[in-house]
Amino acid sequence: PRPLAAIASRLPQWPPSTALAAGLNLLLLPLLGAETRSALRGRVVSIQVSDAGIDCRVRLASIGFVPARAAPDVAIRASAHDYWRLAQRAEDPDTLFFARRLVIEGDTELGLALKNALDAVEWSPASLAAALKRPFASPRA
Repeated sequence: PRPLAAIASRLPQWPPSTALAAGLNLLLLPLLGAETRSALRGRVVSIQVSDAGIDCRVRLASIGFVPARAAPDVAIRASAHDYWRLAQRAEDPDTLFFARRLVIEGDTELGLALKNALDAVEWSPASLAAALKRPFASPRA
């Protein structure tokens, strides 16, 4: 709802950015290939939830994903519902992109590399359970 988004957009974005970085380190980082890590290293990625007024910014550092305050190199924006549909694999990112419900701004090549990396991840309940059980992987691996 708009009133909630109006409030959330005025709150510090550091806590949700920290939560996103932790989730990416746990679930995505161990699955990223060397080429994708190289493309992401040091680059600021903004994940914006348009209807909630949230702008999470992270960058890949030598220790893994960390929150970032700098201007983003690439921004990916969608509604909470559309992100949920993407996570459930109920909606195709290309369909949302061409319907202008998923927006990529800035370095679109970086955004495309990130989108492709996320598309390649298996998000089944079994794979998520396995990710939660494995020890934290070194980002240098």
